[in-house]
Amino acid sequence: MNKPFQFKQFTIQQDKTAMKVGTDGVLLGAWVKIETEVCSILDVGSGTGLIALMLAQRSNAEVIDAVELNADAYVQTVENFEASDWGDRLFCYHASLQEFAAEIEDKYDLIISNPPFYTSTFKKLSKERAMARHTESLAYTELLLGVSKLVSKKGSCAFIIPYVEESSFIKIARENKLFLHRITRVKGTENSVIKRSLLQFSFFEKPIEKDELIIEIKRHEYTLKYVEFVKDFYLKM
Repeated sequence: MNKPFQFKQFTIQQDKTAMKVGTDGVLLGAWVKIETEVCSILDVGSGTGLIALMLAQRSNAEVIDAVELNADAYVQTVENFEASDWGDRLFCYHASLQEFAAEIEDKYDLIISNPPFYTSTFKKLSKERAMARHTESLAYTELLLGVSKLVSKKGSCAFIIPYVEESSFIKIARENKLFLHRITRVKGTENSVIKRSLLQFSFFEKPIEKDELIIEIKRHEYTLKYVEFVKDFYLKM
């Protein structure tokens, strides 16, 4: 499980952090819409630095910052940034989002986060993994408040969350004047329940783009739509 994860254009070392490379992060990094004028990006809760590296591959943004509270994850992110081809554009801050939002005056054109969440199926998690996955370590209210302070007026922010928390998350975002404009609901297979919601917000109200993503037709046989999303990253796609 601690082995490096090799993508087409970069490698993720994951021996130091509790959170390993997973489908959620890859989906979010591949799905988020990046406008051509995006010059600065912030990844909140970088973990291994995966999403920031994906966005470095996908965009020409001059500044791609990350913020990570966990000391081991911070070290891992820095290590992965420095080993990549885009080290000159990538930088990680060791801080909480609350501290970062209070001190940083810069605004970002795109903010992205695979925020912590927790379900009763993970009762025997290690302390570090539980913290990384528990909303109490960064409640949605604080996450969206911090993001609303840091995103530029014409910018946007994107997240992946459990589907069951979708309506409350959208409500909290609206309270921070962030309006939903893209949503993709994710299912494992055609007949399985919706597991995740991919959401993108901005300060402007506009018609919402809605669709659904099914990952597999059957075990290890992926849908064309999923392959289209991740083919630039996974070696075997």
